[in-house]
Amino acid sequence: MFIAMNRFQVIRGEEQAFEDVWLSRDTYLYGVPGFVEFHLLRGDAQEDHTLFASHTVWRTRDDFEAWTRSEAFRKAHGGAGDNKPLYLGHPRFEGFEAIQTVAARMPVVTG
Repeated sequence: MFIAMNRFQVIRGEEQAFEDVWLSRDTYLYGVPGFVEFHLLRGDAQEDHTLFASHTVWRTRDDFEAWTRSEAFRKAHGGAGDNKPLYLGHPRFEGFEAIQTVAARMPVVTG
């Protein structure tokens, strides 16, 4: 499994506008080979910004990298630069290979 994250420092007071951009756009992720799931995460507020992260889970790093070269990627990121007034600096990309996964177990039902 590969996790791709982009961290955003959203200017205080612009959090709702930032969320609206993400919630109203088409991600073009459905049907992309190797795509597992997407999360938009909101972190703690600091003095001048609130931390957000976009988090995608992929079957493999190769699947993620293939997506970054795809038409779906270009469509999903078209116009992304228009939103720069909402955050400080550039988004920070971080990629992670999963070393261990622990999942909740389903409860055992007897009866």
